[in-house]
Amino acid sequence: MAFAEIGDVRIRYQWDGPEDAPAVVLSNSLGTDLTMWDTQAAAWSKKFHVLRYDTRGHGQSSVTPGPYSIQQLGCDVVALIEALGVERVHFCGLSMGGQIGMWLGGNAPARLHKLVLCNTGAKIGTPELWGARIEAVKSGGMKSIAPAVLERWFTAGFRATKAETVAAVRKLLEDTNPEGYIANCEAVRDFDYRERVDKIAVPTLVIAGSADPSTPPADGRFIAEHIAGASFVELHAAHLSNIEDEARFTKEVGDFLAG
Repeated sequence: MAFAEIGDVRIRYQWDGPEDAPAVVLSNSLGTDLTMWDTQAAAWSKKFHVLRYDTRGHGQSSVTPGPYSIQQLGCDVVALIEALGVERVHFCGLSMGGQIGMWLGGNAPARLHKLVLCNTGAKIGTPELWGARIEAVKSGGMKSIAPAVLERWFTAGFRATKAETVAAVRKLLEDTNPEGYIANCEAVRDFDYRERVDKIAVPTLVIAGSADPSTPPADGRFIAEHIAGASFVELHAAHLSNIEDEARFTKEVGDFLAG
């Protein structure tokens, strides 16, 4: 376990794989931490130097006063890789992490080799949806939202057959700092890249889940259609496709990064 002090925030990060291999940064979804990438880190670290981190307000990174913005979270990534002496990286982010990736693609392309945007949208949800989520956490804490969130993260079939995996992810969500979660909800709520996504010019793969109610395949197709040369892959999963369809996710992204 390692930490980097960058500006006003302390970021937990973890390296896996050979130091002389190309670097891949993995960015977590809202309400999880770097352990959501355990399967991918184990597989990709055979060919890549894999850098995982806890987004500001999540996991063991510090919780600074909110609200946050996706720009702020993107600047955290740039500051982190600078602090670690890395010039350019592949970047893979899911949901909120994907929005961070879009911001990086539009604002820091010189830092990127390839970009993977997973189960995300150039605009996610409505102000009303995020307002209700924030109020629920304020009044009832993280456990109050867990059942509804897990229904969006995994299909009913997966929840029924992979109870141990779902329980582990539930614990990640429930253990997330409420103030950090709310500040990140505000970042996702306020992010709208629909008029800017076509400015991204780095090689991009977009991943969607066929049963994802939070960022449905149409959201992923919109992104892919507006980034020149982007590829689009639809997996049999809900929102956390890297966990629900982990074998195909790991292969598709790994092949794209290595290609």
